[in-house]
Amino acid sequence: MNIREAIKNRHSVRQFKDMPIGEAEAEKLQAVIDECNSESGLNIQLIQNDPDCFSTFLAHYGKFKNANNYIALVGKSSLDDLEELVGYYGERIVLEAQMMGLNTCWVAGTYGKGKCKADKQAGEKIVCVIAIGLGENQGNPHRSKPLEKLCALKKDDMPVWFKNGMLAAVLAPTAVNQQKFFIDIEGENAVITPGRSPMAKIDLGIVRYNFEAASGHKCITKK
Repeated sequence: MNIREAIKNRHSVRQFKDMPIGEAEAEKLQAVIDECNSESGLNIQLIQNDPDCFSTFLAHYGKFKNANNYIALVGKSSLDDLEELVGYYGERIVLEAQMMGLNTCWVAGTYGKGKCKADKQAGEKIVCVIAIGLGENQGNPHRSKPLEKLCALKKDDMPVWFKNGMLAAVLAPTAVNQQKFFIDIEGENAVITPGRSPMAKIDLGIVRYNFEAASGHKCITKK
């Protein structure tokens, strides 16, 4: 499975098999996490065999099952772009996990924040988590807005790289599937403008990673 296939095939999964992540997969995940932390300055952590984090009413309401493994997305509160970094590097890990045969679900609210086992250093906070494991199923595709609603170009006018990026961007997971972003083109790069929502900056990072991974071109945040 290549990265474009991973983007296409990856869907949110909340019900997992009651079994641990394999040792080889865990080692590969940790290697990716280490790379992401080194590049970003984040403190992302893989937490395994912890049933407490999703043992809450909210998790039950969210229909999670056997969510015993998760990735805690942690970083310094002082970072201006903390949430965008979390989205960008979290999505990188999500897609690497998909290519390993693992399933994931981004989780911002329906988990026990006070029960999360992540190690927070002084000045750090847990932004959100990603449930991960072997899914009972592969999830279902979400409905996407037409490309023309999310970018400045008509489909027939898009360069191939931009079209590849947009096709990946519309498949990116966003909070409540709102897809509140808009992408334009400037020369050999794309420019993305976030919409307004509580999770807009996390969504922005997720969408940016999908676009760049599929297109091979930068997707720059419009300030």
